[in-house]
Amino acid sequence: MEESVTGGGGGGGGGDDGGRTGGTGRTEARARAARSRRLLVHTTRVLLLVAVIAAWELMARNDVIDAFNFSMPSRIWDQIVQWVGHGTAQGSLGEQIWYTLYEALLGWLIGVFGGVLLGIALGRISFLADVLGPYIKVLNALPRIVLAPIFLIWFGLGPASKVASAVVLVFFPVFFNAFQGAREVDRNLVANARILGASNRRVTLQVVVPSATSWIFTSLHVSFGFALIGAIVGEYIGATKGIGLLVSASQGTFNAAGVYAAMVILAVVALLAEGLLTFAEKRLFRWKPGGSGGDR
Repeated sequence: MEESVTGGGGGGGGGDDGGRTGGTGRTEARARAARSRRLLVHTTRVLLLVAVIAAWELMARNDVIDAFNFSMPSRIWDQIVQWVGHGTAQGSLGEQIWYTLYEALLGWLIGVFGGVLLGIALGRISFLADVLGPYIKVLNALPRIVLAPIFLIWFGLGPASKVASAVVLVFFPVFFNAFQGAREVDRNLVANARILGASNRRVTLQVVVPSATSWIFTSLHVSFGFALIGAIVGEYIGATKGIGLLVSASQGTFNAAGVYAAMVILAVVALLAEGLLTFAEKRLFRWKPGGSGGDR
């Protein structure tokens, strides 16, 4: 009898070990499948880019498209190499990139701070939302790009006018996401915090703001692109330095390669900024179960 009991226990242990081994095997298989899919996605992206560049170069060289108006990738590359090696008419290329990045980053920080602050405040205080809501909707309906010339008149050719353009483009998407995030907070969490004696300030800082963070981060990805657009548009209209000035100067001399080269540089800057934001988001939201959702 004892032997049978002992033998049964040994068999159960073997079943547990087999279940654990099977679970580990399934986890490793899913990880391999996710890595294979990521590799396939990245490879396809690179091949697609290479195909577009090759087709563009071939069509321009064979006069299928007008090389004067559309330029070609080889000329664009030569223009970038020239700017890197010999600088631009306005100064070194690094100085132009830093000037635009400084304006965009400062405008982005101010716009994000104002959007989050006002969005959380209006999301928490219904009276404020009722009073200011119509004005915010009217301001949001205005074509904010056309404010750039007005800012140029107000603040001059310096960075202040470009920062202002970036702020008005960044503020509204961040504001609406922060406002919605504050409104979507789980009411049970708020009620439990109040039962435990939390004040309005502590509820806002310790419940509402953390709950709205994922909403706010969603807007940050889009809003930094808007900040770059605001800075570039301001520089295009009137500036002493910046990538937008490179675009304007190249357009004025009918240098299509220069226009495209400035756009490529701007795209690289935007991609690097997006990568940094994505990295920061993953570090902050490691607890979220949907982190690998993109691999499915």
